[in-house]
Amino acid sequence: MPPQTIAELRRRIEMNELSIDDVRRAIAAQLDAHKDLNAFITVMLEDTSRGTRNLPLAGVPVAIKDFFDTAGVRTTAGAPQFANRVPTEDAALVKRLKQAGALIVGKTNMHALGMGTTSLESHFGPVRNPRMKDRVAGGSSGGSAAAVASGICFATVDTDAVGSARLPAACCGVSGFKPSYGALSSKGILEGEPADAAILALNHPSITARSAEDASTMFSILADGPHAPATSDPRVGMVGNYSAADAMKRAFQAAAASIAQLASAVEVMVPFSEARFDPSGIDSARASINERLFSDIDLIVLPTLVDPVPTVEQAKQAGSQAVAPANTFFANYFGLPAISIPIKMDDRLGPVALQVVGPRGGDLTVLDFARKIQKRCPPTLASPHPF
Repeated sequence: MPPQTIAELRRRIEMNELSIDDVRRAIAAQLDAHKDLNAFITVMLEDTSRGTRNLPLAGVPVAIKDFFDTAGVRTTAGAPQFANRVPTEDAALVKRLKQAGALIVGKTNMHALGMGTTSLESHFGPVRNPRMKDRVAGGSSGGSAAAVASGICFATVDTDAVGSARLPAACCGVSGFKPSYGALSSKGILEGEPADAAILALNHPSITARSAEDASTMFSILADGPHAPATSDPRVGMVGNYSAADAMKRAFQAAAASIAQLASAVEVMVPFSEARFDPSGIDSARASINERLFSDIDLIVLPTLVDPVPTVEQAKQAGSQAVAPANTFFANYFGLPAISIPIKMDDRLGPVALQVVGPRGGDLTVLDFARKIQKRCPPTLASPHPF
């Protein structure tokens, strides 16, 4: 049976059942088979293990959103003005990947400058959704979600300012994890280029992966610790005031019945309307949110997407924000850890996903509960496994 998780792949490499060269060849073939997705701006296929099989990511195919600087390799943000921009230093998270020995597949395509949720607008062409090629991949980390869903990568390093990792993960049927604000280093995201103060306050380095288990593995390698241990029997709040079309609401309600078997649940309301792009007052809002929202519960659960995944044509008509961030943005404003995981593949709606959101610092509880849900709803790839 092919390895389904990073841990399984690492075990097979350490036991010499697979060599890193085997993995590299398989991923090269997978890249060739999925050129039509346009998931990558630059292919690297760089083995950073230095011949050491026991590094934590040795032989594990990962990719990097083209927002993160890579020394000697262009970093473009999908924008024409940066098409030939070549940094001299790696971003902090890229350094972590290399220290862990990752097989870096390359730099993933994205909505230009991270300013949209469809990934149709990129100097290097639009990203396609590997699940349903007439639908958008979501954005701005659309290339990353497509690369993971198609089996090219086990995980990617991304950014999320309004839902920019979670929305494409939902659209492509994979897992997207935005940690608590500050849990992952943002140093080296277009280093030295001017950035809006609101984006700096809202943007979170994030992880896209095949599963919550793999997201947890990546988080343990990339984040500085220590972290509060996971709550083993969390109290869950089912959000009652989320935004959703009727069909998406019915799909979420069906999933909610299954979640209720995992933990005691109550209905809660989220202060969505307080989240805004104005960073003034954001520090006090973040300082008080745990007490305001999580005084009697440990987690909240709600849908990721408002509407079914739009077709490319629908998104072109609707504009750059065609995949609505109404259910995701509040977690950026309040700096909360949040993961989107797939729960169903619907021929009409496309992938259906839900979010697990926790208090600031509750990253491990969020990941642990998402893993429990995925034991009931195991994630799948959009195409055959490359190994």
